[in-house]
Amino acid sequence: MGEPKALLRAGGETFLARAVRALREGGCDHVVVVTGPDSDPHARAVQDEARALGASVAVNPHANSQQADSLRAGLMALPDDAKAAAVSPVDIPDLSPALLRELVRAARRTGAPIALPLHEGKHGHPVLFARRMFAELCAPGLPDGARTVIHAHAAELAEVPVDALAPDLDTPDDLRRWRERA
Repeated sequence: MGEPKALLRAGGETFLARAVRALREGGCDHVVVVTGPDSDPHARAVQDEARALGASVAVNPHANSQQADSLRAGLMALPDDAKAAAVSPVDIPDLSPALLRELVRAARRTGAPIALPLHEGKHGHPVLFARRMFAELCAPGLPDGARTVIHAHAAELAEVPVDALAPDLDTPDDLRRWRERA
């Protein structure tokens, strides 16, 4: 993308600001932003932005590690009284506070350990993990990261039907198409 995805701009704010706002509006009392190592100047810029937004920062010290390592860093940075964690990559700028609130309601209603959006048989973000899932998410040997845990609990999921999944912007073309639609 030519710059950190967290610092890309859309609608007058960074992707990171959009994500932090959506998580707060969706009911998250504590927002943790996971960044790369302090030795990376881009990571330091994201850390500064996160702190300016009032979010906590967790550092994944391994620049080329798996996404699960960043998830683990974020989970470990949550306060001890956190009942759940809503997880979403920063490159999903259409994170919906309303959907997050619906995931929380679905998890409470069903007692499911994981709640996530569902569209045409596919899951998306954000994903809500109950605290009782944190140990599994932090365990070594997750070949598909958090998906390994989601698949292991497939019979227990609270799936919230949605009209469409929020797009994940991985390439400059994805970003261009998203901006054209937005």
